[in-house]
Amino acid sequence: MSTFESIDEGETSTTARRTVTEADVTNFAGVSGDFNHHHTDAERMANTEYGERIVHGAFVFSAMTGLLWQSRTPEQRDDVIAFYGVDALRFSAPTYIGDTIHVETEVLEKAEREHPRANGTIRYSVSVLDQNGETVLSCELLSLVR
Repeated sequence: MSTFESIDEGETSTTARRTVTEADVTNFAGVSGDFNHHHTDAERMANTEYGERIVHGAFVFSAMTGLLWQSRTPEQRDDVIAFYGVDALRFSAPTYIGDTIHVETEVLEKAEREHPRANGTIRYSVSVLDQNGETVLSCELLSLVR
């Protein structure tokens, strides 16, 4: 049975957790070229409303996709044809170095599609939460699946 056939609207899931490290922020700045002081200048950020550096929102989004991928079985991974899109992306709270995040999803809808390799798209409501249960990122993701 394909992923598209086996998933039901309203189905929920929760991923494993991941702690964001100093190395994550440093490496992401290097890879992305985003050396914004919010992420790289501890002294400058000490006297802001955040009180310290904050993690790149784009890193949190990327870590979210990694946690989602890791939560899939090998068969489910094989059924993912493409990341199809993202809607309503919001960064609702800062993520700090040392925070531990996880992802919670709910299937919002399934839509059949004519595609040579896929059966349709699945739209997920996605939230990234920190160790205190605060939502730091929310969005809707679409996956093109078999």
